[in-house]
Amino acid sequence: MILYIKYMVSLRCKMMVKEELSKIGLQYVVVDLGTVEILEDITPEQRLLLKNNLLLSGLELLDNKKSILIEKIKNVIIEMIHYSDELPKANYSDFISKKLGHDYTYLANIFSEVKGITIQQFIIFHKIERVKELLLYKELNLTEIAHRLHYSSVAHLSNQFKKVTGLSPSFYKQLKQKRIANLENM
Repeated sequence: MILYIKYMVSLRCKMMVKEELSKIGLQYVVVDLGTVEILEDITPEQRLLLKNNLLLSGLELLDNKKSILIEKIKNVIIEMIHYSDELPKANYSDFISKKLGHDYTYLANIFSEVKGITIQQFIIFHKIERVKELLLYKELNLTEIAHRLHYSSVAHLSNQFKKVTGLSPSFYKQLKQKRIANLENM
């Protein structure tokens, strides 16, 4: 049986989920990005107890089919952008559709209805977050980052970055480096 749990992608959250499962005696096979696979069927009492315990920890057991699908979409995008060394060569709509086994128009409509933004806007936001990470923590220049994240050009990346953050990538990097330097000198 697979359960869907809304939580931040972190080792700490994974450990919290595992701890809550253990507390109520549920044996899990896998605790992965937003999903938990357990060995046995879960009773209504166990489900309610797990749901309440997760809420106390700031996590959420998802029951609604739309919520589950939205979390799956978000998890595919986050995994694709933040945890993959190489973005898919296919366009994102085909990749997401194939990964989730649904027509992209259906996924896009549900996502927009529930989240109030398009899947494309969500992807752009996460790509810009990834650009920020790569600018600060990697030894990549803007050209390499643009290539890695499949931007058509550095200018396209820079324009999108400025539209989302209000800053140019180089100014953002300088600003962050100054803040880090100031913290280190304290």
